[in-house]
Amino acid sequence: MTFKPGPFSRRTAIAAAVAAPLATPRLAGAQAGFPTRPIKLIVPWPPGGSSDVHLRSLADIASRHFGHPVTIENRAGAGGTLHAVHLAREARPDGYTVGQMHLSVVRRPFLVRQPQWDTTTDFTHIIGLTGWLFGIAVRADSPIQTFADLLAEARRRPGELSYSTSGIATTNHLAMEDIAGRENVQLIHVPFRGASEGITAVLGGQVTMIADSSTWAPHVEAGRMRALCVWSAERAPRFPDVPTLRELGYDIVVTSNYGISGPPRMDPGIARNLHDAFKQALMSEENTRVRNQFDMPTVYLDTEQYRDFIVQRAAYEREMVTRLGIRME
Repeated sequence: MTFKPGPFSRRTAIAAAVAAPLATPRLAGAQAGFPTRPIKLIVPWPPGGSSDVHLRSLADIASRHFGHPVTIENRAGAGGTLHAVHLAREARPDGYTVGQMHLSVVRRPFLVRQPQWDTTTDFTHIIGLTGWLFGIAVRADSPIQTFADLLAEARRRPGELSYSTSGIATTNHLAMEDIAGRENVQLIHVPFRGASEGITAVLGGQVTMIADSSTWAPHVEAGRMRALCVWSAERAPRFPDVPTLRELGYDIVVTSNYGISGPPRMDPGIARNLHDAFKQALMSEENTRVRNQFDMPTVYLDTEQYRDFIVQRAAYEREMVTRLGIRME
């Protein structure tokens, strides 16, 4: 999701950018000859999911660039945040251990009573990569034909329309609460363990709509569901007739984008080497084909942009979690 940072987030971003070089002691000769051995990329999910498949492709292509393997270690658990403590507190900042950085890692410190990391200071953020296609879809025979119809029906029947997501405090849950707050409408959130369960509930008539990643896409193509909007910056190639939230008047982009980060205090030269290799892999035709299989848009951010994005996003996550009063433990 994009938003215009207020004075707090802008000052924080500037301070982080200024402080980072001062707080990063250089390792003697760290840039020369890096890498000299395999690099480990931690994927905080089980094998086989879209993130895992994409990052494996990225690692394979980057391995050719480095001349040394980039190996994948699946370390699933804690909603995809189990690896965060290892990166923030245990891994050496030598560039040989990095991991996927995603919004649940940014959000979790604001959901728990005793945060184990500060995403803005306890990691070296290297590169922003990609995300997912999100949107809202209803059953094909629903009287709700457009997003405007959805809002009109929500005002006519406050607190009666429901939407499914893949869980409480997910990116799509917060996005829907953001939209509902802007429009001053009441919607019922029905969280499931995964998007596929939400699809079943919508098709079965138990839930009005699904607000989730593109698990709904095959059903829209098959004529069983109707997409009301997509949340990407531009219209999805698969659904050229479906408007974006921006086109509907909201300065909102939701891709739940993710990147790669390492332990704190990494040598800037090593971070730059990693950035360059992963950027080359991301932009390759080979990796683009993999992302297209999962409707994953390019959300590339260089090291400075990604660091600033994390600072701004953390401020947004704190605001939303506080406003909604969500606690996970």
